[in-house]
Amino acid sequence: MNIKILSKDKDPMGAAILDYQKSERVGRLRVLSSMFEEDEMPVKHLFRKVEEMPMLEQKALQLTKGRVLDIGAGSGCHTLALQEKGLEVKAIDISPLSCEAMELRGVMDAECINLFDEHLETGFDTILLLMNGTGIAGKIENLPALFNRLKALLNKGGQILIDSSDIKYIYENEDGSFDINLNAAYYGEVDYQMVYKDVKGDSFDWLYVDFPLLKSIAESCGLHGELIAEGEHYDYLARFFKFEHTEWTY
Repeated sequence: MNIKILSKDKDPMGAAILDYQKSERVGRLRVLSSMFEEDEMPVKHLFRKVEEMPMLEQKALQLTKGRVLDIGAGSGCHTLALQEKGLEVKAIDISPLSCEAMELRGVMDAECINLFDEHLETGFDTILLLMNGTGIAGKIENLPALFNRLKALLNKGGQILIDSSDIKYIYENEDGSFDINLNAAYYGEVDYQMVYKDVKGDSFDWLYVDFPLLKSIAESCGLHGELIAEGEHYDYLARFFKFEHTEWTY
């Protein structure tokens, strides 16, 4: 799972975010993968305002309530939008450079800490994992540990808002069939590596999950799931709650 605090010389995204924050001049943030052609992430997109965000992110922010934990907060765009609404938000990231940029932008509570650190405070009403929030699990086998950790951080009645994509479409043939090897690893498990200027990050695992499988795994961890909305590119927003035990009286 992608939870180790990054060193500054291995943090290309953080370096790009901090450069943009300080000068709005930024080089190419290259995205490499053994599975896909080289791509580029537009750094300006990480600084988008609410009206520039995809519909699913806007919906997640509308549903957010109470005390909030923003996981993998990056440049802090979601945290800042929620602060403007008067919510108390804690933003965490494993990138020290991103956390520095968040503080410069006015994020009131930004901490460079990994999600599983025992010193991370608990008691949140909403936990946000956006921009393919399932990604940090890296592999399907890590999802139960992720959900159990999130559940432990929630207040009673709290919610987890998380987005992902079903990338099965990549393997679709013209006749509508799919070239998916059922004996291989889950098709949503991919690997990435980022490069910015002379900063080259380590390769990392990233996970895209179809909603039925995500819901099934969450329920095995004692969470109830619902599909909130679907986007235009096989992406979706989901919400999870703790199961509440009803006391029956006769």
